Amino acid sequence: MDNSANPSTVAPRGEEGLNLRQYWHTILERRWAIIIIFAIFVLGGGFVAFNSTPVYQAVARLEIEPEIASVLSLRDVITANNKDQEYLQTQYKNLVSRSLIEQVIQKLKLDEDPRYSKAIDRAMAVSHDITIDPVRMTRLVEVKVLHPKPRVAEDIANTLLEMFLSQNQDRKILRALTGYRMLKQEAVSAEAELLAAQESVQRYRQEKKMISLVDDNRAMDNVDAFGLRQARSDVESQAIITDDAVRKAAEGKRWVSEGHDLADYALVASDRSVSEIKVKVLMDEARLEGLKTRYRDKYPLVMQANRELEVDVAKLKAESARAFQGILSAASIEQQKLENTKARFAEAEKRMEELYEAKSKFDVLARQKERAETMYQLILSKTKEFDINSKDTQNNMVIVDRATTPVVPAKPNRPLILAMSAFGGLAVAVGFAFLMSFLDDSVKTQEDVEQYLKLPFLGYVPNIKSSSMIERDLQAHLHPTSGPAEGFRTLRAAISLARNGDKLRTVSVTSTIPSEGKSLVASNYAIVTAQTGLRTLLVDGDLRRPSVHKAFEQPAQIGLSAYLVERVQNVDEIIHSTEVPNLDICCCGAVPSNPSELISSRRMLQFLEEVSNRYDRVVLDCPPVSAVADPLVLGAMSDGMVFVTKFNKIRREHASRSIQRIQEAGIHVVGVVLNDIDFEGKDSYYYSYHYYQNRYYASHYKNKTTGVAKKPAKSGAPVSKGAPETAKTDKSA
Repeated sequence: MDNSANPSTVAPRGEEGLNLRQYWHTILERRWAIIIIFAIFVLGGGFVAFNSTPVYQAVARLEIEPEIASVLSLRDVITANNKDQEYLQTQYKNLVSRSLIEQVIQKLKLDEDPRYSKAIDRAMAVSHDITIDPVRMTRLVEVKVLHPKPRVAEDIANTLLEMFLSQNQDRKILRALTGYRMLKQEAVSAEAELLAAQESVQRYRQEKKMISLVDDNRAMDNVDAFGLRQARSDVESQAIITDDAVRKAAEGKRWVSEGHDLADYALVASDRSVSEIKVKVLMDEARLEGLKTRYRDKYPLVMQANRELEVDVAKLKAESARAFQGILSAASIEQQKLENTKARFAEAEKRMEELYEAKSKFDVLARQKERAETMYQLILSKTKEFDINSKDTQNNMVIVDRATTPVVPAKPNRPLILAMSAFGGLAVAVGFAFLMSFLDDSVKTQEDVEQYLKLPFLGYVPNIKSSSMIERDLQAHLHPTSGPAEGFRTLRAAISLARNGDKLRTVSVTSTIPSEGKSLVASNYAIVTAQTGLRTLLVDGDLRRPSVHKAFEQPAQIGLSAYLVERVQNVDEIIHSTEVPNLDICCCGAVPSNPSELISSRRMLQFLEEVSNRYDRVVLDCPPVSAVADPLVLGAMSDGMVFVTKFNKIRREHASRSIQRIQEAGIHVVGVVLNDIDFEGKDSYYYSYHYYQNRYYASHYKNKTTGVAKKPAKSGAPVSKGAPETAKTDKSA
């Protein structure tokens, strides 16, 4: 079977959310709960307003100016005063302090007042009647006192302010005297500290023998710094000279170690004696060479020239050694000078460090002395100021307006109480109504069917105001001009216009639970189908609680159950004609002990095949889905199933699960019928337009029949005159 819904008919209409009409419908639906809750609130407010004891309010006004700085402590000299707003807030709290209220209670003997005598904490009870109300953007504060007796309220307000001002004045005087005494003690301590600091400075100067630290310390700094710089310059110069001398000595040693003649070393050769002897040696060598060219080696003149040359060479070596030794001695002397210069520099640096250390300690002692002098002078100044202020302390608060005896009670404010109770009652009532509406998830509208059940909507069935089963199940026959009859005709048209509606020869009708009207819908749908001229058979498929035989007043002994157990072989024996033209019925008969097995048998399938060939339309009245599995079996054997749900009875989730169960069995669900709607009563706020529709059709049938169709005297009576017209109209539809 095809279970897909028609897209054109399943489009949800609730996607836009609640609108004003839906809000209004919710209010109308819960109108009695709203009226009751609203009445309870209003009556309760009226009871409170007219039965409460009148309470009077006395008002006094106080001005609070900034506090004159007449009472300061040593800490107040160093740190800033408290912010002005913090000071005001402190005074507001002091106005309702427990100590002050207890003094008021004692003075006015409020412990004997009936309003406070029974209170466990009388101070707390009195404070509840006192309100401190600062006047915005000013330094004024209003003290409001509530009491059933106007005179007592006035006395409490005035006494509270008087005692507060007196308490504030006493506190200022006490603080001034305490501050003066404390500053006197601080002055003595500061003086002792100053003397100790002065003695420490003088003693340190004497110990270090640096009397000039005070007067000429800058000059000493300059002199010592110049000497230190000069010593550093001497060290640097001597280091250069010493390095040069040492370098020359090292070069001479390296010259000798390499095997060169010491007389040829540049620094030695530059010596005057060495150079003179070196010239004489050269002359001796030249003279000797000249003699050798003329004489032999043993010649006296040659031998004498050799002896002179040897003597001069020995002198050259001796002078060269002397000159080189002078270079070495000069390097040693320069090194010694460098050490002496460094020693003088270190001594100057050490003296400078000692001077800086002495000056640092001296500066610390000097600063301590200066601070002690400053603090001592400041304390002396403040002590004089406190002495003056303590003798002339002024109160910075004044009573602007004293409280007067109130004439009109402040509580209860009856108009306000009534207005608030009315507003609160209305808000709570409406909120309760919307809460209940939010919690109510039953199926009530076409939007619920299409949005939550995801099925086409086939139509509404108005409430039938009758307790008779015959009147209800034969409504379309006995009262063809009624609103319910029109609803069944609308259902017939919706089924015939559904997708593959021409193939729906066998239609089963079921619901979620019993008492939803599935038998009512099945029988009346069969009636309106037969009224179109189609041969229709209504089969009672509920083998547990059959009802078709009761509605049509047929014998219940032989029926479908007898055919299924093969007690009856011919279908004609269990089919009965009715007073409705073209409509036959097949009752259940005796209730079997195994209905599920009979419904699922091959015999049931043969029965449906045979009646489908005989009739144009077969309507199966099935049991509820949630009770048994029979409707699933019958639905699988039929061409389509109509699902009936009662207005505002079945939860969406329950109905959705039932439909899911049907669809999972492969059954084609044609759509959903919403049954038992009171269009002219409690449900009219959902379907108000149906009221006008019913009036329209009622006037139509009245014009056609010159009067409303009358109920037959008994079942089986002939159909009213309006029936043929209706049948004709429906058939054309």
